[in-house]
Order: sequence, then C-alpha cells, then structure tokens
Amino acid sequence: MRIGELSKRTGVSPRSLRYYEEQGLLTSSRSDAGQRHYSDAAVQRVSLIRQLFDAGMSSRVIATVLPCVDVPGDLGVAEETFTAMMRERDRIDADIAHLIETRDALDVLIRANSRHRAELSTAPEPVAQST
Repeated sequence: MRIGELSKRTGVSPRSLRYYEEQGLLTSSRSDAGQRHYSDAAVQRVSLIRQLFDAGMSSRVIATVLPCVDVPGDLGVAEETFTAMMRERDRIDADIAHLIETRDALDVLIRANSRHRAELSTAPEPVAQST
C-alpha cells in the first residue's frame, strides 16, 4: 500500500510516517517512480509505534525496543531490549507516581476552593453606602 493508504488506515499523517522511516522505525520499498510502498504488516507496526510514543518513549528508545519484535529469536537482541524496556517501565512508573502526587495536591486545592466558595455564597451581601 502507498503512504496515503497507510495514513488512512492508521490515522497517522504521511509526515509522521516519513519521520518513522527516517528514524528507522518503519520500512518501505520504493517503486521505480520513488513512491513508498508498505506491507500490510505496517499497519500493526505503526499502531505499536504510536502506543510507544503515547507512553512517552522517544524515537531513540523505540528504535532500541523494536528489534525484539523484528528478531524475536536472537538472545542478544532479547537481552538488550529487555534492559531498555525495564528502564522505560521504571520511567513510566515514576511518571505515574508524580502524576498521582500532583493530582493529590490538586485535590487539596479543590477542597480548599470549594470551602471558600461555600463561605462566600453564604456571607451577607455588603451594604452599599451612600455619599
């Protein structure tokens, strides 16, 4: 399939697909006219790449992790990608912990603001003074 078809099937812009290729995350063959052609498996590959980007991984880290999909039987690749995946998992766990702390701090502010709003709504209106 051509880049436009892959873009439609994945919801990823052609520009992003070209970027994935530049980073070595996705491959295509070229027609005699230089047009990119992708296999049907590229749809799943792009979906996986999107998931990894959405998890906060950089293209460099994704390029380190993807060989475990491409060469699943290679022990060296498996060990290297395992280390990268564990490092990324630890980073995501730290991000989650930080987000939970931030949410908890926001909850404290929301409760304080709710009390303040309640106090303001029950306070008597100030009497206007005439001059």
